[in-house]
Amino acid sequence: MFVGNSSEVLKILCFTDLFLLPSESESFGLAALEAMACSVPVISSNTGGLPEVNIHNESGFLSDVGNVDEMAKNALSILREDAVLTEFKNKAKKTAMKFNTKNIVPMYEEVYAQAMKGIVI
Repeated sequence: MFVGNSSEVLKILCFTDLFLLPSESESFGLAALEAMACSVPVISSNTGGLPEVNIHNESGFLSDVGNVDEMAKNALSILREDAVLTEFKNKAKKTAMKFNTKNIVPMYEEVYAQAMKGIVI
């Protein structure tokens, strides 16, 4: 189902089984992270910051840019069996939680504190 533009992304993601992100470039992959935070596995390109967010064979799958045949194969491997889908959904949520602000903000604060002391990390 394609829903078009919406400002209610969370309502849509909570009913979603799989998130496809076949981008040619991505700086970070916030859209993928938002999907994973809603327990939605991601099929994405292996470009930019996506490999940092979407862990291959854990939160979803990564494929080379333009390799839509492999992306389709990986999507079907997740969707074929309910148990596999459930496992990927759980792992996607767990992976996304690594980027929770409670985890990330202290890391940034430490970098800033070290920078203020003149120490480069």
